[in-house]
Amino acid sequence: MTETTDTTPGWLSHGELEAARGRMPILYINAVPVRVDESGTVTSVGLLLRVGPDGSISRALVAGRVLYHERVRDALLRHLEKDLGPVALPRIPVSPQPFTVAEYFPTPGVTPFHDPRQHAVSLAYIVPVSGDCQPRQDALDLVWFTPEEAAGPDVQQEMGGGQGALLRQALAHVGRLE
Repeated sequence: MTETTDTTPGWLSHGELEAARGRMPILYINAVPVRVDESGTVTSVGLLLRVGPDGSISRALVAGRVLYHERVRDALLRHLEKDLGPVALPRIPVSPQPFTVAEYFPTPGVTPFHDPRQHAVSLAYIVPVSGDCQPRQDALDLVWFTPEEAAGPDVQQEMGGGQGALLRQALAHVGRLE
């Protein structure tokens, strides 16, 4: 995570964020980037390759905080551009509806979702993208998987914090989980 200045509206300093994380749930978004065919059927799922704070490498969904005074739609667009690049061309409806709400807890086992830093509530979306996706920021790579590959054990074991379970929920939501 990069430090930001106090002049950036909606951002907390590192210390302020840590204090808030210890006292209240933080609102996040998760986005599952997908490619769809002409009939709207999901044909592939894009997963990021990231390096964790401990140096481990894992597959991940697009994720990030919703800033103070930021619309959820704008947070989705900001994080998709940050992770997939400026020409990913995400298709987000005017009034996006999450396919689920995921609660991440610092204590493992409360839900399938775990974040050792905080209690976070994440609105999860499936977002078709049609442009050229180039990973940016802290993403090392973006790989497109078929829905079957993404739901398979090889990919699922590479996903941490319960994001594999969230991905499987997304695939079930669009009728692509067998």
